[in-house]
Amino acid sequence: MNTAAPPAAPAPLSDNPIVLLVDDQLIIGEAVRRILAVDPRIVFHFCQKGAEALATAARTKPTVILQDLVMPDADGLDLVRGYRQQEATTLTPLIVLSSKEEGSTKAEAFARGANDYIVKLPDPVELIARIRYHSRGYLSLLQRNEAFEALHKSQAALAAELAKAATYVRSLLPAPLAGPVSIDWRFVPSASLGGDCFDYFWIDDDHLAIYLLDVCGHGVGPALLGVSAMNAVRSGVIGGVNARDPSAVLGRLNAAFPMEHHHNMFFTIWYGVYQRSTRRLAYSGGGHPPPLLMAGPRSPLHELEGPGLPIGVMSDSDFPTLSVEASAGSSLLLYSDGVTEVFTAPGELWGTRGLIGFVRGNDPADPSYLDRLHATVMSIAQRDVLGDDFSTVLVRFP
Repeated sequence: MNTAAPPAAPAPLSDNPIVLLVDDQLIIGEAVRRILAVDPRIVFHFCQKGAEALATAARTKPTVILQDLVMPDADGLDLVRGYRQQEATTLTPLIVLSSKEEGSTKAEAFARGANDYIVKLPDPVELIARIRYHSRGYLSLLQRNEAFEALHKSQAALAAELAKAATYVRSLLPAPLAGPVSIDWRFVPSASLGGDCFDYFWIDDDHLAIYLLDVCGHGVGPALLGVSAMNAVRSGVIGGVNARDPSAVLGRLNAAFPMEHHHNMFFTIWYGVYQRSTRRLAYSGGGHPPPLLMAGPRSPLHELEGPGLPIGVMSDSDFPTLSVEASAGSSLLLYSDGVTEVFTAPGELWGTRGLIGFVRGNDPADPSYLDRLHATVMSIAQRDVLGDDFSTVLVRFP
């Protein structure tokens, strides 16, 4: 269980203006102090030395800076630029308070980063109004930035948890199988946690069960439902049902996972049982894309579509069992819709037809078969990450 606390919400900022006046004349400092004193919410700081202005601003954290242009130990315009280059004041509203009225001076002040320009000494009502205006805008900007930062941290924490969940789901998938029947697979999760799961196991010495399921939607809910359904098959929650009977297995799953009990989520599944002694492959499906069975590059290809509805949609659904011969050297490709739901052009789905074209043109005995299929799909999608999980299971019969 994750016990980490969620990211803390940003602390509320005080809405009281904090003013820093930088001016070498004490009389100006006292005049501005008296003007601002009529509003007790305004916090006033005064810096008489230009050489100390940047450090004082970093320490006092003003919401508005009033900067004189002509000072004996510093150039006011250089200080304007300095505030903008200093992290603590790069966004702080800056009002130039000067006796100069030349347009060129004003233009240069704005070019270096000033937000406003007032010829001193201004009308007290006007000065307080401008300070309140700039301070309010600056505080709103800080609050917005803090909210975005909190959101970013929250999203990063969620992404980390989803990555852990995806790693856990992958850890439940079976190892590739070698022996009389060999099975390989590729599972490449999408950007969002999905609900693809698959498994295979020997029921007895003669019967091999193979299935792949896909829960609707993305996120933690579908992933949990997919894992629950996989564990139901694997751990015998569907006990009492003959695992060699695909129709019975899907019927029990349908009864165990009604969508109204699982936030209206359902899943598609294809479940097959290969009998080694007879080479018969019995199967049933519930709304899942049909696996492809092919004996060789030039042999007929069979789409093993199950006629049932997705699991959990209707309580009285039927899941008929069908069968086909898995001849010597044949192969079976199971896949999720993340493999086929990519577009070769706007409105043109690659789909099952495109996948069939790939299957007919490639040898499933090639060890790189599934990697080349994934590369083909990625090339068609022209994306770094697919919109849905890429899940494929390749069964090679002896």
